[in-house]
Amino acid sequence: MQVNRTSPARPLRRRPLTLLAAALAVGALVATALVLLGGREPERVAYFAGWNIAARDFTVADVAASGAPEHLTRLVWAFGDVSEDGLCHIPTGREDQPWELYQRPYTAQESVDGRADDPDQDLAGGLHQLRLLREDHPHLGASLSLGGWSWSTYLSVAARTPESRETFVASCLDLWIRGDLPVRDGGPQGGEGAAAGVFDGIDLDWEWPGGGGAPGNTVHPDDAANFTPLVAEFRRQLDALSEETGREYTLSVSLPGGAEQSAAYDAELFELVDFATVQGYDFAGPWSERTAHHSNLHAPESDPGANSVDRAVQRYLDLGAHPSRLVVGVPAFGRGWQGVGARNAGRGQVPEAPAEDAYDGPTMAFADLEEREGRRFLDEEAGAYWIYDGDTWWTYDNTDVIALKGEYVRERGLGGLMVWNLDMDPDGTLVRAMDESLG
Repeated sequence: MQVNRTSPARPLRRRPLTLLAAALAVGALVATALVLLGGREPERVAYFAGWNIAARDFTVADVAASGAPEHLTRLVWAFGDVSEDGLCHIPTGREDQPWELYQRPYTAQESVDGRADDPDQDLAGGLHQLRLLREDHPHLGASLSLGGWSWSTYLSVAARTPESRETFVASCLDLWIRGDLPVRDGGPQGGEGAAAGVFDGIDLDWEWPGGGGAPGNTVHPDDAANFTPLVAEFRRQLDALSEETGREYTLSVSLPGGAEQSAAYDAELFELVDFATVQGYDFAGPWSERTAHHSNLHAPESDPGANSVDRAVQRYLDLGAHPSRLVVGVPAFGRGWQGVGARNAGRGQVPEAPAEDAYDGPTMAFADLEEREGRRFLDEEAGAYWIYDGDTWWTYDNTDVIALKGEYVRERGLGGLMVWNLDMDPDGTLVRAMDESLG
C-alpha cells in the first residue's frame, strides 16, 4: 500500500551492534523507562464497551480470540451508571443491563472457556465471561468505569457533599468490587459476592466536572471543586478495603483533552490515582468548520494553533501531574467529512458536510478504515494520518501513528497508552502496535 509522506521519512537510527551490545542497549532502555516510571512498566489499557455485546455482538470471547489480552495490563469495562440519588446501580430500563451483565446464559460457542453456562450459577452474562478471561490471563487487571458521556448525568449529585461522596463510593465498592449484585425476578443470579473478584479497580470518567458534558447533565457551581474530594474518597475506601482483603485495587480517572475542560483539575488529584488517561482524540469533528485531525500528536505545520496530544499532556504537567501518572489515550476510530476539495490533499478544507454515519455518527472503526480505498497520507512530524478519495476525508490513527505515540510516551517518561475501544479493533491490531511501541 502506497502512503504519501508529508515530511521526510526519519532515519531508523540503527547502527551495527554485536549481540552483546544489542542486549546491553535493550537492557539500558528498559532500565531507563522503569526509572522514569517509578519502577512500573508502562500501562497498556483498553476499554471494552459493554453495550456492544448486544448492539454489535462483540463479546468478551471475541476479545480473547483477538489475542489482545496478552498485550494489555488492564481492561476497563464501560460503563457503570449513577442513580438520581447519587448511588451506583445497575439500571433496568436502558439496554437491560442486568440481563447482559450477569443473567444471560452463554452457550459453549459464545463462552471464553468453550463451556455452556449452568442455568443455576450465581454469575452469568458478560461479567462471568470477564472472570473467565482474567483466569486465563492472571496478569490482566480489570476496572469498572463510571460515567462516560451518557451516564455522567448524576455524578454531580454523588459528589456534592462529604456525606454524599462517602455513601456513593461505598455503594460502588459494594456493587462492583465486592460484587454484591441485586437478585432480580427471583432468578438464581446475583446475591452477596456473586461478582467478587471480577473487578480490581475503579475508573472515574465524569464528563465533565468543568462543564461541557451531555445535555441534561445535573450541574452545580461546585462540581470542579468537588471532583478531587470525590477521588480522595475513592482512594480512602479502596485503601481500607485493601487492608481488609490483602489485595491491591487500582484507581484511575479519565481526563479531557480540551483546554476548557482541563482547567477543572488540580495537582492533588494526581497524587490520589494510580494513573490518569488523557483523551488524546476528538480535537476535531462534525462541529469543526474545516477538515482537521482529531488525534494528532503535535499541531501540523499547516495549522500551528491546533490542539494536540502533546498540548493536552502538557496542560496536565503544568498543573503538577507527574509524567508517570499520565496515560495517553488513542482512538480506534476515525472522523470524516464529505464534499472535501482537493487542495492540500483535503486537509484544512471547508467540507460540504460530515461524513455519513458509519459507526456512531460520522465516525468509522479502525478496522473498517483500514479497508477503505483512497490515497493515504502520513504526516510524521504531526503524528497524523488520513485517507482522501477525492471527496471524502477520514483521519485516524494507524499503526505508524501508534509507533510515534509510543516513542513519545517513552521519551517523556509518561505512564503508557490506552485505546478506546476494543470492538473497533476486533483483530487486536492497534493493541499489538501499542504494546510494541512501548517496548
